[in-house]
Parts: sequence; C-alpha cells; structure tokens
Amino acid sequence: MSEAPCIAAFGTGSDVGKSVVATALNRIFLNRGLRTAPFKAQNMSNNSGVTPEGLEMGRAQIVQAEAARIPPHVDMNPILLKPTTDVGCQVVLMGEAVANQTAVEYHTRKAHLFDTACRALDRLRSRFDVVVMEGAGSCAEVNLMAHDIVNFPMAEYADAPVILIADIHRGGVFAQLVGTLACLPPERRDRIAGFIVNRFRGDIRLFDDGVKWIEANTGKPVFGVLPWYTHIAIEAEDSVIIESPPTVLPGRGTRPAVAVIRIPHISNFTDFDPLSAVKGLDLFFIEKVQDLSGFAAVILPGSKNTRFDLEWLKTTGWSRRLAAYAEKDGHILGICGGYQLLGNRVYDPQGLEGVPGTTEGLGLLPVETTLMAPKTTTLSRFAWGDVQGTGYEIHMGRTDRIGGAPLFTILAQNGAAPANTEDGCISDGGRIMATYMHGLFDTPAVTRRWLDTIGLGRLDTGDTPAGPAARDREYDRLAEHFENHVDTEAILRLIRRSPPGNTAV
Repeated sequence: MSEAPCIAAFGTGSDVGKSVVATALNRIFLNRGLRTAPFKAQNMSNNSGVTPEGLEMGRAQIVQAEAARIPPHVDMNPILLKPTTDVGCQVVLMGEAVANQTAVEYHTRKAHLFDTACRALDRLRSRFDVVVMEGAGSCAEVNLMAHDIVNFPMAEYADAPVILIADIHRGGVFAQLVGTLACLPPERRDRIAGFIVNRFRGDIRLFDDGVKWIEANTGKPVFGVLPWYTHIAIEAEDSVIIESPPTVLPGRGTRPAVAVIRIPHISNFTDFDPLSAVKGLDLFFIEKVQDLSGFAAVILPGSKNTRFDLEWLKTTGWSRRLAAYAEKDGHILGICGGYQLLGNRVYDPQGLEGVPGTTEGLGLLPVETTLMAPKTTTLSRFAWGDVQGTGYEIHMGRTDRIGGAPLFTILAQNGAAPANTEDGCISDGGRIMATYMHGLFDTPAVTRRWLDTIGLGRLDTGDTPAGPAARDREYDRLAEHFENHVDTEAILRLIRRSPPGNTAV
C-alpha cells in the first residue's frame, strides 16, 4: 500500500487559526469515511496532555486526535518544547522529557530531531488514509528558516499541499497573505495551494471584492472565509489568548465569579474550560494585582517554572493578597504547579528550574515539594469521597504532606494499580485545597462537588458541557461551520491526487 497523502495547515503568524482548521479537517475527513490523523513535528506549548501509554504530547494534537476519533499517540507530536525561561525550554522527545536546553543548544540537534519527526510521520502515513499536518507560527520567518523543521521542510518531505491561513480580525489580511508569499522562495510559494481567511466579523458578502483581489494578485484561490463564531468551544493551543487580562470587579452583579491567577509560566490553562461553561458562573483570568474579596474562589493553575512563578507572586504583591484572602476565609484551589506554589517550600537540589536551591512557598498548605526527575505522566482515575473522576498528571517532583489531609484517593494510573494511593492536600478548615490532577473539571460530578465546597452548590451543572463526549459534539459543530463557508471539495481534491490504494474518497 502506498503512503497516505498529507495536507498542511500553515499560518501567516501565531494564533491565526491553524489548530482550528486542522481540527476541522480531521473531523471532515473522518465524516467522509477516511482514517485520518493529525501531525505537528514540533510544538512549543506548556499546554500538554498524556497518551494512553503514559507519554506526553501537545494538547492541540490530542484535541485533533479526538476530532479524528482515535487515541492520541506521540507520533502525532514527536517533539514538544515547554518554555521554562525566555531563552530555554524543556525538550520532550517522543513523549519523554530528555533535556532542558537554550534555543542555541537546541538548534545544534536539529538534524537528529528532523529525522525523528520524519520517522514518526512515516509511521502515521503507513497506518492512516490521510494525515493533516499543522505548521508553527508564521511559515515565512526568514530569520528562522534555516532552523525550521515544522513548516516547509516537513511539507516538502511529505510532498504536502499547503493551505495558508490568515486572521482578518488582526487587520492587514491582504499584507499578511501577499507578504508571506513575498518572503518565500518560488518553490515554496508554488507549494501553497490556496488560502483560508479566518475570524471575519460582519456581513461576509462585504469581503467578496477582497477575495477577488487576493485571487487576482496571487494567482491562488481563497478556499473560504470563516466567520467569527461564539457557539463552538474548541480548546485553544496557545496561552496567547489569555495574555494581558484586565482587572475585573466581581461581586457587583448577580453572578458569582472565580479567578485564575495568570502566572508567567502558566500551563494547561484549558483545565478551566468546563468551569467557564457553568451557567450562572463567571470565570476570569487575572494578572495585575487586585483585591480578591469579591471572588467566590481563586485558582492557582499549573506552572512550568514553579520557583520563578513563586518569586513573581512575591515581588508583585500577589502573595500578600492571597494570604489576606485566605485569612478572610477565601477558598483557594491549586492544580499541579499551583499545588507546589501553595506549600511551605520548593526544593530543587538538581537545578531543574535554574540554580539549585530552595524557594519559600506561599505557606498556605502544609506541604513541601522536592523537584526531581523523572517526570510523572499518568492518566488517572480518582475518588473524592463518593465522587469518582478522571484526569492526568504531568509534573516533575514529589510533594509531601506534613499536615492537613489528602484530597483525592487514586484508584488507577495508566490502567494499573497506582504507585501512590493519595493525591493532594486539603487544609484543616477545608477552604484551601490542591491536587496534581489536570482535567478534573472534565467530570461534571467533580465540578459539582467543588462548587458545593465553595458555597456555589446552587448552580446548575446538570447539562454543563464537559469531557470527551461534549468535546465530540463541538467538533461536529466546527466541521459544520467549516463546510458552510469553505470549499471542502476543493480541499479534498488536493489529497485525491495520490490517494492510498485502499482509500475511497
């Protein structure tokens, strides 16, 4: 059987809609009877998840695998870079953390990494009918092209046609498209099969002349113009969507509010998507120091650099605000890195997050954390009293309780008996609690239990979307939205040019 064809979704910049288009294509191809799989050679994100094998990969490709209704596998994202500083990152290779490197150090390994990505793509092409490839950032960053292994080098290896995506909401959409083409050598311009214009607001007919101008001046078709949508909930790949959040004043209306502190190295911010869907509840990401007294609860999210974020909380004044909120009987929840932040100390004897040493924690929970390798990556089933849920753990180190009580009982990890049957900590008063469990709000019963503990048990979460089944409905909505506004048949013709022998499109 011949190798499966590939199609690539590249962008004129970051956060223009590449992941959403790739997700839509995976569901559309699935609906056409194709065995489809996602692929991104290298993902840079602190938003990650765990495969059934207990390996780590980018959350965006897990979402795309869900859209294709297949289990996620590290071949879909062989290289994951998790930023730890402005110039360094943790390198996760084929699902396992292998090094902390600067950008310069990483570039010296590009040949080996590109080969690893190619082998992963080869395996996917042997197992599926079509592979939907996603690019990274702008595909025309001239200063980075020599080191790029995600965009055109991978498309060239797979002989994949490229759909170029631009975001009209940012402004300058014509310059985005024409400028991207101008920065590319002729052979790479020729690989671009056409365009999708994303996030259009208003009467879409007003852009008809714009479509004609783009096609006349580039010689390439516009496959479609996607209107802005608010009726579909797809997990975001990049925390750029929560950058620079405003100060908010909760408590002035009738709706209770929960705050998530937007720490510098926030990870897995999509943990809170199910909370944002609870009827009658407002969820805010906040960054600038402000009064917390109006919030029903405050959440400290995951962190990719706990010690740095601890110092940030102290120097900005957040630590004092959190202490005052706790003293006034406020409810605080820490998740993963947030669990470590709430404790008394974080020990880093191996220098995993910088210079070896100890950082004093917020002192709001009686726990101490020691950072150490190897990284824990598990899919877990847990119990909170008589309520059971599922989630996943991704963290470096161990946290030991020296007081309080465990929050959850671990029932299984990666499908087997757990190595440790306890997780998390809850203070003696019950108002401050923490866990290593990401994704806990995907289980509606767990969400209801937590809302009850913070005094919001009156909120109705009975039909709140959560978990894989709810996300599956959103992928269908996305595919319908896409097909209503994009020439899907033209895109299907791009992959029909060399279909695998057993594929009927």
